[in-house]
Amino acid sequence: MAKSRIILEMGHGNDMHGGDYTKAALRAVQDAIHHSSLPFMRSLEIPYEELEIEVTIGVQKPEAVDAEAVRKSLPVGKASVKLVKGGLDIPYPERSGSSVIATAAIAVRYDLKAKLGIS
Repeated sequence: MAKSRIILEMGHGNDMHGGDYTKAALRAVQDAIHHSSLPFMRSLEIPYEELEIEVTIGVQKPEAVDAEAVRKSLPVGKASVKLVKGGLDIPYPERSGSSVIATAAIAVRYDLKAKLGIS
């Protein structure tokens, strides 16, 4: 049976002074996952290792993000990371460089119907 999206959470993160896209992306992921309290996961005894986690990160320079570092930052499940153009760079007018803002969307998929015995 197909897995359904059971959780969708968004977050944002930034690197104000270093222009580090990976740091901003990691902060966006942490922001997203710390918005959630999901007691139904324990109540339904959903095994965390069976969760499929799809992370989408938006930054102005997707190629500058270490996708593996983002994947490893997730505490549970089988994660995949997609990097897209998005976010925001705010240049410093008085010197070179910029502040970097990243956005993250985290979708979690699971075969909840099978778990609940619904066809």
